[in-house]
Amino acid sequence: MAWQRKILRVNLTEGSCTSEPVNMAWAADYLGGRGLGSKYLVSEVDPGVDPFSPDNKLIMATGPLTGTPASTGSRYVVITKSPLTGTIACSNSGGFFGAELKFSGWDMIIFEGRAKSPVYLHIENDQATLESADDIWGKSTWETEGWIKKRHQDPQLRIASIGPAGENRVLFACVVNDLHRAAGRSGVGAVMGSKNLKAVAVRGTLGLDTIKDMPRFMDVVGQGKVALAENAVTGKGLPTYGTQVLMNVINEVGALPTRNHRQVQFEHADQVSGEAMHEPRKRDGKPNLIANAACFGCTIACGRISKVDKDHFSVKTKPEFWGASGGLEYESAWALLPNTGVSDLEAGTYVNSLCNYYGMDPISFGVTVSAAMELFEVGAISEANTGGIKLGFGSAEALVAMAELTGKGEGFGRELGMGSKRLCARYGRPELSMSVKGQEFPAYDGRSLQGIGLNYATSNRGACHVRGYTVASEVLGIPVKTDPNATEGKAGLVKAFQDITATWDSTGLCLFTSFAWGMPEVSMQLDAALEGQWPVERLMEIGERIYNMERDFNLRAGLTGKDDTLPDRILHEPATSGPAKGMVNRLGEMLPEYYRLRGWSEDGVPTGETRQRLGL
Repeated sequence: MAWQRKILRVNLTEGSCTSEPVNMAWAADYLGGRGLGSKYLVSEVDPGVDPFSPDNKLIMATGPLTGTPASTGSRYVVITKSPLTGTIACSNSGGFFGAELKFSGWDMIIFEGRAKSPVYLHIENDQATLESADDIWGKSTWETEGWIKKRHQDPQLRIASIGPAGENRVLFACVVNDLHRAAGRSGVGAVMGSKNLKAVAVRGTLGLDTIKDMPRFMDVVGQGKVALAENAVTGKGLPTYGTQVLMNVINEVGALPTRNHRQVQFEHADQVSGEAMHEPRKRDGKPNLIANAACFGCTIACGRISKVDKDHFSVKTKPEFWGASGGLEYESAWALLPNTGVSDLEAGTYVNSLCNYYGMDPISFGVTVSAAMELFEVGAISEANTGGIKLGFGSAEALVAMAELTGKGEGFGRELGMGSKRLCARYGRPELSMSVKGQEFPAYDGRSLQGIGLNYATSNRGACHVRGYTVASEVLGIPVKTDPNATEGKAGLVKAFQDITATWDSTGLCLFTSFAWGMPEVSMQLDAALEGQWPVERLMEIGERIYNMERDFNLRAGLTGKDDTLPDRILHEPATSGPAKGMVNRLGEMLPEYYRLRGWSEDGVPTGETRQRLGL
């Protein structure tokens, strides 16, 4: 079965922890993780709720393959109504926390209400208690993890926590687990902070013995691992360079957003790439990268472990950052470096560590800083606003200073913590926010890649690459190569990627396996692990059902088809260089077909026929 069939419901207002069975009829239709967790949220939360109200709920959910021998079966998700976007939020993380939660006997935790004072949840198998977090409120995620392990005298505890950013309700605060893995986007950490919930600490020794047909499951899992090892991306590129393998690739195709998307190529991309992380530094002869790392059960090991040069200006007087920490991934490297015009790899690595330390999304942070840099350049803000800091493109010193201020909730950092949409609107230049539905863009330009632009515009959680990663097709040729500059067929491509991803996020598997696997490989693993039959057709329908359920929640929350758009810069300012020079995103050519393929009305509302077909 793979599900543990148990949910832990934590009422923070009452201080109670109770067990209840999983609704297995829902599990049959929504699988787990993103799908099943979102089904609980939309069934229990009014879409019009203020995200920081006690009536909003926060859900941590695993998938049925989380904690199994399946490669990358580490994933869990955090689901809530987003304070950044007002949409449904589902943020995915790896590491070891998700598997440990499953091993303790739970598929999901539902947090409701608000604690009167700071607390953390301690789980040891079927025992769950709320403990005082007064002594760690205000502490970083790193300090929090160490304190909790010491208090319980258990170094094997797996911990997910928020830092000061979540406590201060930075709208892009995240939930950090295992020190440098994170449910990073959409402000889920800010909701956790609004509930006075500092951390969740889990110790599970029950294991997982509910797989339907273990011999068959191990056979198909073994086949999947071979496919991952033999694939150029999952067997070579990601283990060697991590996601940073993409920096030079995306720059070469002219899709690397630079200086708040004013350009599409960065002249110093090679200095901040995955290859550069391997190169010896001039000062001490040591590379930025010291090791790669894997999440639970992962055979890819794309994680990066880095050390900043301790004589670098950013950490020279900060010994706590001299040790090894999570290194730059492609998205964080892009947001913190090319998009701000900064070419200092060490500064980017340090700021990435600060984001983990304070608990905030480096993508939204970096894009918001880049918007502030443009506001500064055009004179909309000045040193009087920034506390005397010259916030110009290319300034590593300004980037570091803003990360520290934002994480602490001090000075101009309080304004950066609102995100780029609110920041730019406050200073009269809303068009400078590179966001959709209030969430900042990831590291691909929608003028150079038409499909990813359509995906950004229609993503249920705002601009997001991992809701429909058409880059795989448009750049890497996976599963087939499509013309990045063409609009024909992109509506169908985006819909297919979005539906597949919704299912993938519900299994407990990492999306990176999709570089080597298709839905048939996922189907075989689920079919061996779970009750019933799980053919590809059923899985595709589950993905479509999840996507439409999320869309329905957003519409009831007040969003409309008018929110399915892109910034004027992407629609009207042509790309300045590269293969797509002179081009803009042609959203208007793709959106009507996308709506039609989705079974939505002309204004983006699922029709009655679509709702009936999907059982919504």
